[in-house]
Amino acid sequence: QVQLVESGGGSVQAGGSLRLSCAASGYTYPTYCMGWFRQAPGKEREGVATIYTDAGRTYYADSVKGRFTISHDNAKNTLYLQMSSLKPEDTAMYYCAADFPERVAPLNPVGYNYWGQGTQVTVSS
Repeated sequence: QVQLVESGGGSVQAGGSLRLSCAASGYTYPTYCMGWFRQAPGKEREGVATIYTDAGRTYYADSVKGRFTISHDNAKNTLYLQMSSLKPEDTAMYYCAADFPERVAPLNPVGYNYWGQGTQVTVSS
């Protein structure tokens, strides 16, 4: 059973930076699709960035391209999201998710079976 624990959220002013971390355990296979998703109040959960842990292929939502960077440290089994040039519209609960690549479309939250508890990111103007 894969377990995911996020950390690193907080409050920041517009233009600032934050780095989210997701510690993973319980891996049984070498390759997963892992990603960051977010959900703002009253909105649907949306994909932010995802990565395949074997080849390192990455996918980004258009709204975060050039500002966010996803990475995965295989040795530490930890997923990261470096967020820069943050905007108030980035305010949301951010979730880490993982599943087998054949089960999911990278930025679509539907189909992911493993989720963290979430970490809040608040960006003030």
